Amino acid sequence: MKKEECFYLGKIVKKYSFKGEVLAKLDTDEPELYENLDAIFLELRNNLVPFFVERSQLHKSTLLRLKFEDVDTEADADALMKSGLYLPLALLPKLEGNKFYFHEVIGFKITDSNFGDVGIIKAINDSTAQALFEIDREGTEILIPMNDEFIVKVDRAQKIILVETPEGLIDLYL
Repeated sequence: MKKEECFYLGKIVKKYSFKGEVLAKLDTDEPELYENLDAIFLELRNNLVPFFVERSQLHKSTLLRLKFEDVDTEADADALMKSGLYLPLALLPKLEGNKFYFHEVIGFKITDSNFGDVGIIKAINDSTAQALFEIDREGTEILIPMNDEFIVKVDRAQKIILVETPEGLIDLYL
């Protein structure tokens, strides 16, 4: 399985017991969706390696306590520390309406209700306080904040996101 075919679920942050159990910090608003996993991919030395889950349960709401098959000692658990957890994209719950996953809208066209066609989303920048659409307009990069108040409609069938940005925002880039 390739990383592009998966989504990042979280990271193993510490050992839980001397029997190889670990605690993972999940990067999700709904950790309960991932409480009964059968298997998961761990990123080890830049490869995704499948691990079978013997048991798992939520621990203090945002942590997931995991016991993997064949991970039976503290040393086994030490080898997994700080590993990223990944699941296939097919396991993501479907979103509807104006909610979307970042990877889902790459390649969508952005249209502004005042400006008209803006360009194509080439990436999402979520390294800033406010996530940004990175839009390519014939070689010019335009950044639009991913603000719920700006997003009017997400049309998955047509692959278009209709936004209404403050007047002059897009003109700043042109």
